[in-house]
Amino acid sequence: MITIPRVCASLLAVCAGVLLPPTCTAQNQSAGGTAALAVVHRLFDAMRAGDSAGVRSVFHPAAQLVTARLRDGAASVEVDTVDAFVRAVGTPHPEVWDERLRNETVHVDGPLVVVWAEYSFYAGDKFSHCGVDAFQLAREGAEWRIISIADTRRRDGCPDTAR
Repeated sequence: MITIPRVCASLLAVCAGVLLPPTCTAQNQSAGGTAALAVVHRLFDAMRAGDSAGVRSVFHPAAQLVTARLRDGAASVEVDTVDAFVRAVGTPHPEVWDERLRNETVHVDGPLVVVWAEYSFYAGDKFSHCGVDAFQLAREGAEWRIISIADTRRRDGCPDTAR
């Protein structure tokens, strides 16, 4: 019989990483984590450059982009395609789109990587919003590709509301 304290202890052990498979790592300590994180950084380098081909190159063809946010106190979810994102990046805009990551955490299990990072987004020098990005990447052969990005967006409680 499993008692509540035993269940809680088991959950704490899982959260602490005690029961994770030996291939799982945190804080990009593995070669796979480092390579996958480099793909995420290439995405934002291409976005800053307005390079739609560079943006498309880091995504799996069936990838999805999801935004979860609060609007007027109600939670909402928006799902978008990579094509729409690539078009937006490639459409000329006067400001550089600059998404800055911090506190990146990387978890790896073989051909799957999850990257969780806080971010702040700037349009040129103007702060726009902040939130969290959650990337899932999968390896096909030797290549890492982003298979999904989920993010939150907010203007309140951001660490850097001015440059």
